[in-house]
Amino acid sequence: GGRRGGRPKARKAKSDISGRNGKNRKAARAAVGRVAGKIAEKFGITHSWNGNTLDFQGSGVSGKIALAKQQVHVTATLGFLASAFKGSIESSIHGYIDGEFD
Repeated sequence: GGRRGGRPKARKAKSDISGRNGKNRKAARAAVGRVAGKIAEKFGITHSWNGNTLDFQGSGVSGKIALAKQQVHVTATLGFLASAFKGSIESSIHGYIDGEFD
């Protein structure tokens, strides 16, 4: 016996990145906006604010950048093709976060 029916499900990769946030709310939101702009430029995403969370999505990637009092937290789901570049995508996002929040 083998599997019957359709194709195997495409795997999605999850990405979870956290950084320290020592900025006040207004400065942190501005910094996240700049990070989102850089991510949009590199990966072609769209984004919008929902409270203290910036939601983003694009071809093969979706996620959130959440602001907490002392932390910025990025979660993303990468589609099958984007998951092949998970390391590169994560290092880019880390670099953007570190550049704005360090």
